[in-house]
Amino acid sequence: MPICDVCGKDESLPYRCSRCGGTFCSEHRLPENHDCTGLSDWDDPAGVFDSSFDDSVNNEGGRGGGLLSSLTGAGGVFGYFRGNVTYLFLALMWLTFFSQLVLEQFLGLSDLSISAFYLTSIHPEYVWTWVTSIFAHGGFYHIVGNSIVLFFFGPLVERYVGSRKFAALFLVSGMLAGLAQVGSSMLLSPGSLSAVVGASGAIMAVLGVLTVLNPGLRIYLYFIIPVPLWLFTLGFAGISVFFFVSQSADGIAHFAHLIGLVIGLAYGQRVKGRRSVPSQMSLGGRGPGGPGRGRF
Repeated sequence: MPICDVCGKDESLPYRCSRCGGTFCSEHRLPENHDCTGLSDWDDPAGVFDSSFDDSVNNEGGRGGGLLSSLTGAGGVFGYFRGNVTYLFLALMWLTFFSQLVLEQFLGLSDLSISAFYLTSIHPEYVWTWVTSIFAHGGFYHIVGNSIVLFFFGPLVERYVGSRKFAALFLVSGMLAGLAQVGSSMLLSPGSLSAVVGASGAIMAVLGVLTVLNPGLRIYLYFIIPVPLWLFTLGFAGISVFFFVSQSADGIAHFAHLIGLVIGLAYGQRVKGRRSVPSQMSLGGRGPGGPGRGRF
């Protein structure tokens, strides 16, 4: 039975917020009653008086907030991405991966692919790779694994902190995790080549935030095994610590995972307490109802 995202009350006829996509009982159905992140899409924080039909009535000279607000606000060209940044990043991951395949497998331009998408110890000054390396991946199973975790956990965190802050968390943690991995390799193995790709660091940050917000959140591994989120996160962190300390050459950026997780845990502690998050999530048991409107 559906539960309210705020109070956890079972609801046979739940309300779904059209702004943040959450599920609520009658008491918390209004945006202002569940601290809806979608309220930031409007000039009126309470979402009561702004119809977005003719802003010139209340704002001489046009809509406030500048060009960015006009483009990303309700009705803006990029307004769709508010509440859907998780899916935007998923799309960018796969587009980047296919670009890698084209350059490396079909055109034989591996050097160009490395320069464009890989954060390396040889050229850490290639600033664009700080970002592109987040969306690039080292293989099919690599991107599939990251995509699954982001698909299920990303929307929960995005609805909680808002799309803009979620995007900043994802990108900043991904960049810092990648740079930390390359930096540690340069210190521990001077002169050796180190290259980093993948969104794992950013995704671990998302996981860290959610672990702080609701450590008892039940997830179902392989759709069968119930595990509290704190145990899942602890196990993942333990594996990363073990392989990093043992300096195992398994080709996985374990230090990047740890840095991303630490960033997520710290940020989760900062934003904790705004409102509750669901206490149960089935990985695949209850598929989303569409971008920005999934229920977990």
